[in-house]
Amino acid sequence: MSLWKTITRKEDPRVYDSKDGHLVRSLKVRDFLALGVGTIVSTSIFTLPGEVAAMHTGPSVVISFLLAAIVAGLVAFAYAEMAAAMPFAGSAYSWINVVFGEFFGWIAGWALLAEYFIALAFVGSGLSANFRALFVPLGWKLPASLSNAFGTEGGVVDLVSVVVIVLVAVLISRGASRAARVENLLVILKVFAILLFIVVGLTALKASNFTPFVPAYRETANGAFGGWQGIYAGVSMIFLSYIGFDSIAANSAEAINPQKTMPRGILGSLVIAVVLFVAVSLVLIGVLPYEQYANSAEPVGLALRAAHHSGVATVVQTIAVVGMFTALIGMSMAGSRLIYSFGRDGMLPKWLGKLDESNRPNRALWTLTIGAVLIGAFFPFAFLSQLISAGTLIAFMFVSLGVYALRRREGKDIPEPSFKMPFYPVLPALGFLASFLVFMGLDYQAKLYAGIWFIFGLIIYFAYGMRHSTMAKKEYEQNENGKYTKDEA
Repeated sequence: MSLWKTITRKEDPRVYDSKDGHLVRSLKVRDFLALGVGTIVSTSIFTLPGEVAAMHTGPSVVISFLLAAIVAGLVAFAYAEMAAAMPFAGSAYSWINVVFGEFFGWIAGWALLAEYFIALAFVGSGLSANFRALFVPLGWKLPASLSNAFGTEGGVVDLVSVVVIVLVAVLISRGASRAARVENLLVILKVFAILLFIVVGLTALKASNFTPFVPAYRETANGAFGGWQGIYAGVSMIFLSYIGFDSIAANSAEAINPQKTMPRGILGSLVIAVVLFVAVSLVLIGVLPYEQYANSAEPVGLALRAAHHSGVATVVQTIAVVGMFTALIGMSMAGSRLIYSFGRDGMLPKWLGKLDESNRPNRALWTLTIGAVLIGAFFPFAFLSQLISAGTLIAFMFVSLGVYALRRREGKDIPEPSFKMPFYPVLPALGFLASFLVFMGLDYQAKLYAGIWFIFGLIIYFAYGMRHSTMAKKEYEQNENGKYTKDEA
């Protein structure tokens, strides 16, 4: 068989239906809304608006958030149709495997794997820093060796980060429905904290802080500031905030009535997230001049204290720390389902695709957990965080184009979904182009690190996955049977 035929061999969707049929379908719309909001509205809502405003946009950070939301929305429509038509574990990896072939599915999945490993470690580190900061006024402080990653400022291990990532894994290992109940409660707490900040902040707005709304363009040490150039730089930086809806799709094999549940969960959580991001951005800029958020790790607390609400600042920041668990739960669930799907298909060792006695993919879960702990312990985040947006945008481009291949098969070997991407065939192309433009707006290092990650992925595919995948073994057995029949004749 030629190399092209090998890398474009497509999985039969009925095979995934059968393989994923053992997973427990227990998640409802409210669970997916909480999962999506909990992952999208993560640490970044309390830090990113102020940071982007100071570095690139000024008050027009709101425009950057809206433009990034439009790009994410275009892709979310494609995700909703894919998840309704093919509610399989692994989201983009499994879908692209079905519509484009094994190699392209692997590339899309490998791109997402970078997101989950690194983002899990990143949020764990952020939770640790904020948690430890709450106790500094009380005089409680961990030694540097237990507060920082290995080799960083005298660090050996970030103990709090390790503990919280492991605790989240223990929770999820006991069942997705149990984890979803905890997620739902924590998301309600987090949204309460955000709304509290918005309501209190509205009492301290100053109109002068919004002018000029789009500052004049100039180049700075951080790149473009002001003008449409600054807004574009802001979009590329902000897009990281909106990638969480993939965590919903990755769990679609555990959805009750996925035809309705998945589109509502994906699109609903994105709408809620956009409203919250824009409202927080407007209030932050209105309370303090955007220049004051430069180099601030806690712009929400800074704004509330400036408005003489230090008590509210403590409450919001405390809930924000607890709320970071929602992102850890969402990413751990999604990442483990992706690794499970790799093992299920033989792209990585098959034991990763085995379920435990309660039909839970816990081997994949603990592999993700150990990987995230090690990454957080040994690698600098300035290097790793660049991969998160780059990898996810590549997967988004594949999914947008995949809608064209999906439409040709709906109602044939793939069920006709109850939700379809509107304005076909225009919107899938716009989703691809918008994702590509955001990808091009990433800095040089992001593209370089993504290239290194994908070279590593190519080596794994050609050295292992291509020969050990279930489709490769199926072809080998068919060839062997064919030879046997010919000899007997």
